Amino acid sequence: MKRDSKLSGVLHALLHMAEMQEPATSESLAAAMQTNPVVVRRLMAGLRYAGFVSSAKGHGGGWVLSCPLSEITLGDIYEALGAPPLLAVGHRTESPGCVVEQAVNSALDHAYRDAEALLMARLHEVTLAALSKDFHRRMVAGGHSLGDIAHAS
Repeated sequence: MKRDSKLSGVLHALLHMAEMQEPATSESLAAAMQTNPVVVRRLMAGLRYAGFVSSAKGHGGGWVLSCPLSEITLGDIYEALGAPPLLAVGHRTESPGCVVEQAVNSALDHAYRDAEALLMARLHEVTLAALSKDFHRRMVAGGHSLGDIAHAS
């Protein structure tokens, strides 16, 4: 089963944007996310609607963060992306006629809801500022500079 990596990719791009002095183009963010600029523009549209990024067209334009990293949680970003399914597991049949499968679905529903609630709570505890701090700690510990981590477009 294919995993949805939009959240991870967008968080990666946002951390790069936080380090940039100028607006980030869709092309440069696409290089960081290893995707197509069209995909970046679609993903950023949800973030723009939520007020986390803004964009400017034309020469010197691109994407910029619209609020401090300390005011944005991973959960906020997840929701701005349209809240894709958190778990890649599910029922064999959603509306089974078999009473055994109904019992299985019932037990699994409870476990899935609990797991999703726990994950969402954790995502809302972590800010982009905390993520950035961890990135900086890792960069320094690894003997790297910001130039070392830039992705070429």
